[in-house]
Amino acid sequence: MENRNFSIYRHITATNNPFIQRPWMAGNGAASAGGSGSKGLKGIVAGGITGGIEICITFPTEYVKTQLQLDEKGANKRYNGIGDCVTKTIKERGFFGLYRGLSVLLYGSIPKSAVRFGGFEQIKLYLVDEHGNLSGSGKLLAGLGAGVLEAIFAVTPMETVKVKFINDQRSANPKFKGFAHGVGCIVKQEGVSGLYKGVTATILKQGSNQAIRFYVMESLREWYKGGDKNKECPKLLVGAFGAIAGAASVFGNTPLDVVKTRMQGLEAAKYKNTLHCAAQILKNEGPMAFYKGTIPRLSRVCLDVAITFMIYDSFMDLFNTFWK
Repeated sequence: MENRNFSIYRHITATNNPFIQRPWMAGNGAASAGGSGSKGLKGIVAGGITGGIEICITFPTEYVKTQLQLDEKGANKRYNGIGDCVTKTIKERGFFGLYRGLSVLLYGSIPKSAVRFGGFEQIKLYLVDEHGNLSGSGKLLAGLGAGVLEAIFAVTPMETVKVKFINDQRSANPKFKGFAHGVGCIVKQEGVSGLYKGVTATILKQGSNQAIRFYVMESLREWYKGGDKNKECPKLLVGAFGAIAGAASVFGNTPLDVVKTRMQGLEAAKYKNTLHCAAQILKNEGPMAFYKGTIPRLSRVCLDVAITFMIYDSFMDLFNTFWK
């Protein structure tokens, strides 16, 4: 009788569980729930560490890119290119002027990277087939989902504060005295919603970014391994694949990045919404304005993505030696 009741209980809980596992997730293999859960947690930790290291290396190029994108035509134009921007910044603020706003990205890069990799691994878990393979559309969808998650939970507030900090530096008398003070000023003046300016553009940007990057990265890995899942991919090659993935994402969504940056600047109030911002840029500055900052962004992103995947893979390999 007891066994019969236990069988009925198992049947009811299984049929009413909204998170039914796929058959190949029930075992102990690479695609099993237990193994994947552990890998996902390791991915979150490795991703967080990776994000902190990467942003310290690449921030100056991010600073220059943002300055050029905020630079409008006409009397307010300040820079005549990358070199001019770097030279003027160092002359006016010193070398570490190129690191203005780093604290904002440093605080945000750790959770951003953790959410990105953790989200990708978790979404991927439900998209792989019975052999653990991910289709082309699955790669795009998993990357898109990871990008949307990081846009909502980390990137939008972080990027808004970063852009406002850099924009504030452009004024004769900067008003932000530090991270906490800057965030406090923004919330006081605009409310918490002030941290979510440009959220639509950010979701579009991050979603397309990660869809392209993970698709290219996973495809190149598969190509190199040639069907042998146990074949190790050298770290330098991982870096090269990452650079290619980063370049693909830059050319694919720089216009969205420009709109996002304008929507998060100190003059964002003059735009009604993301579409209005794009229309105003096109009307007042022409179509090429959507590709402002492409070269510095290309150099930053290629380096960023290459370093990110190399560090991430290295930490995952390290964790796998003692974290089972």
